Amino acid sequence: MDDCIIIGGGPAGLTAAIYLARFHLKIRMFDCGSSRAAMIPRTHNHAGFPEGISGKDLLARMLEQAEQYGAVREGAEVTGLRAIEDGFGVRVGDRELSARAVLLATGVVNNRPDMPAELHDEALQRGLLRYCPICDGYEVTDKRIAVIGTGGHGSREALFLRGYSADVTLIAPDAEHQIEEDHEGDLDAAGIQRVDGPCGYYAIEGDKIALDTAKGRLSFDTLYPALGSRIRSQLAVQAGARAAEDGCLEVDDHQRTSIPGLFAAGDVAKGLDQISHAMGEAGVAATTIRNMLDEQRPIRR
Repeated sequence: MDDCIIIGGGPAGLTAAIYLARFHLKIRMFDCGSSRAAMIPRTHNHAGFPEGISGKDLLARMLEQAEQYGAVREGAEVTGLRAIEDGFGVRVGDRELSARAVLLATGVVNNRPDMPAELHDEALQRGLLRYCPICDGYEVTDKRIAVIGTGGHGSREALFLRGYSADVTLIAPDAEHQIEEDHEGDLDAAGIQRVDGPCGYYAIEGDKIALDTAKGRLSFDTLYPALGSRIRSQLAVQAGARAAEDGCLEVDDHQRTSIPGLFAAGDVAKGLDQISHAMGEAGVAATTIRNMLDEQRPIRR
């Protein structure tokens, strides 16, 4: 039986792996290879990298560091989780492994605009498509920005980006905008244009990204989808853990879920979706796991 199984190989999972391995615990991490961090072409928002670092390079460095201390990573998807005597059973393919504690660091999946995968990935790498205004809004300062979304979520994202550029357009994805009166007033005061949907037929045209809208074909320096996301909390929820209405797992100040011995850190838990925040939560979770295991059976060399 492992001391802890980590599900997820993004910044939260890898940070926890570093901590737990350095606590001399027997750990195993399962990574299906779909961390959102890997999509980042270059982040300038992560402390310690003045020239920036790509998401893939950051994850590779973190994995190298974790493995240096004995952490074991398997590139596989966990399909089941259940409580058993003295811990948890974790289903991977036709195997079930056991651990005294489990940390869920499975993150979220962005809802993407309707465009071919190759176009999506090229636009992302060129900075024509972006998902995180907090992370990279600075890079689009004074640029022509489109936000694909509507309602409160789309309005809030457009208003946030107004702090970086005076040229922000909010485009409804499917039909006419559905925006509450309070948000309409805020958008008007900020000078944010609204364009009804449907929108589509995205294309890279020179150094711009273009799309069809109800007002014709428009082009922008960058586009931010504000289409929501899917929280990957189903493993814990199926095991009985409590989640908020949006799917984020409910945790306490020590990252403990409602199931004893099951922890969650990063974007799958309620909180700010940022790498730095995920890493901090993972450090808290890992230390709490270590202390819990020590109470059960003193850790001694």
